[in-house]
Amino acid sequence: MEIRGSVIIITGASSGIGAATARLAHGRGARVVMAARRADRLEELARELPGALAVTTDVTVDGDRRAMVDRCMREHGRIDALINNAGQGLHVPLEDVALEAFRDVLELNLVAPLALIQLVLPAMRAQRSGAIVNISSGTARMSLPGVGAYASTKAALNLLTATARRELADDGITVSLVLPSVTATEFHEVLRQGVRPDRRLPFAGASPDEVAEAVLRVVETGEEEIALAHHR
Repeated sequence: MEIRGSVIIITGASSGIGAATARLAHGRGARVVMAARRADRLEELARELPGALAVTTDVTVDGDRRAMVDRCMREHGRIDALINNAGQGLHVPLEDVALEAFRDVLELNLVAPLALIQLVLPAMRAQRSGAIVNISSGTARMSLPGVGAYASTKAALNLLTATARRELADDGITVSLVLPSVTATEFHEVLRQGVRPDRRLPFAGASPDEVAEAVLRVVETGEEEIALAHHR
């Protein structure tokens, strides 16, 4: 898929990986639709990216999801790519996980991406083309103490992605996975439960811009996944 001229929905676009992806896609000529809860940050980013559409959206709320997709269709008449980036973490041992917090994270990290896939499918099927990219986490393939509850939501997203890729292939829709390592964002400052680990991790992570490059690469190529390697 060509990035230039394509209509790309990005959730969690108000900061971090989402904002970096919006900037990069806009810079390459995409028509960007940015969805997030924080209206002030979205509007600030929209002023930076002329022509980008900012839609205040809580992706865990069905009415918000539908309104955002409907707005995209009204403004642009098509949806070429969906980047399911919105997410949140937990950093506590399993015995201390608050079940309500876990349900909230599960709703955001797994249920919302599936719901959004369902909402964009009619437009993509009508076009006979589309790209869906789910942002997972390298922790989903690790066994890190304190991260198990969060990582389990991303492991489930991995399987959902692989299954959707097979189910939608005949419709001309690619479904891909990007697995960042620890990324230099505010992710650990806004955990649903727990605090940033105080120990030094045995690897360095990627920058939001590096992850954004990977996201647009899978949109362009349709490849199945990119796992950003840990490096020091």
